[in-house]
Amino acid sequence: MAMAIGSTLSEHLDAEVARDSSLADTARTILALAAASIDVSEICARGALAGDLGAQGETNSDGDVQKALDVIAHKRFTEALQSAPVAEVASEEADDVMVLNPGAPLAVAIDPLDGSSNIAVGMIVGTIFGIRPVVSDPNDPNASFKTPGTTQTAAGFTVYGPATTFVVTLGNGTRIFTLDRTDKVFRLTHDALKVVATANEYAVNSSNGRHWDVPVKAFIEDCLRGEEGPRDRNFNMRWTAALVADAQRVLIRGGIFLYPGDSRKGYEQGRLRLLYETAPIAFVMEQAGAAATDGQTRIMDVVATRIHERSPLVFGSTDEVACVAKYYEGRQPAAGRSPLFGQRGLMRS
Repeated sequence: MAMAIGSTLSEHLDAEVARDSSLADTARTILALAAASIDVSEICARGALAGDLGAQGETNSDGDVQKALDVIAHKRFTEALQSAPVAEVASEEADDVMVLNPGAPLAVAIDPLDGSSNIAVGMIVGTIFGIRPVVSDPNDPNASFKTPGTTQTAAGFTVYGPATTFVVTLGNGTRIFTLDRTDKVFRLTHDALKVVATANEYAVNSSNGRHWDVPVKAFIEDCLRGEEGPRDRNFNMRWTAALVADAQRVLIRGGIFLYPGDSRKGYEQGRLRLLYETAPIAFVMEQAGAAATDGQTRIMDVVATRIHERSPLVFGSTDEVACVAKYYEGRQPAAGRSPLFGQRGLMRS
């Protein structure tokens, strides 16, 4: 049954638990994440009045320089999850898996602050999370996070922008809740989203174009050629440097997002992390009728071998994601000359 627009996140979670009682612990964990999101939203809304949120500090587990807001968000979400049925947390801002409540049934993978480079200039940032069951293995403290994305019981992200939105799925469709700042609750604004199969927008960091492999170069080239090219229509490019913002745009109006691996050292598998970025986004997208791959392989089927493992990511409208796969497989029949990249496109006879 569809929820009424304006219903609260709590009401939606109650309905999900009524549908499937095994989601009760997951629902409690989502409420904890939502509460922490409201706190982080208040800090973001103050901007420079809250201090230098973009101040650089130490490097995190992944070698990225931490900003002040990275540390604040990590602390706030960790505190919130301590009161939830969460045994383990894998965070971008922690070297190893953190143990919160031994014996609890759930494990959470989280990027507390996506889009850190946007902090100092007041642009959009966000939070990404995936929830999955604990796996007990005395020989492997990371076992809970070495399962495919299909084991996730819920996933979502928060966007701290002009409005703060909380995007979530519990395996029964994807919905967007918007923060009502008067009552400090999230209210449903987009119910059971369905991403259109084809759209004329793509998101990619074109400054990395010279490092891409041939299939990605050819796909973007043919988008740039517009009506004169083999795609037979014009495209617009969008890029916010915040995965959550691009993902929300795709959910609402379709399109495709690409963050491929490339030839630079350390970028062979892209820069996004499988557990707390690509797998949660993939779950959200699939539940909205979109697709998410690494260019060829479904992201939800990929199993991490370590908690900070990277993964290429291509997601969005199904026809567009399938088209990228054709370029990788050599099945795209057009892709002509390449004025942008100085070489012939893929498979042009």
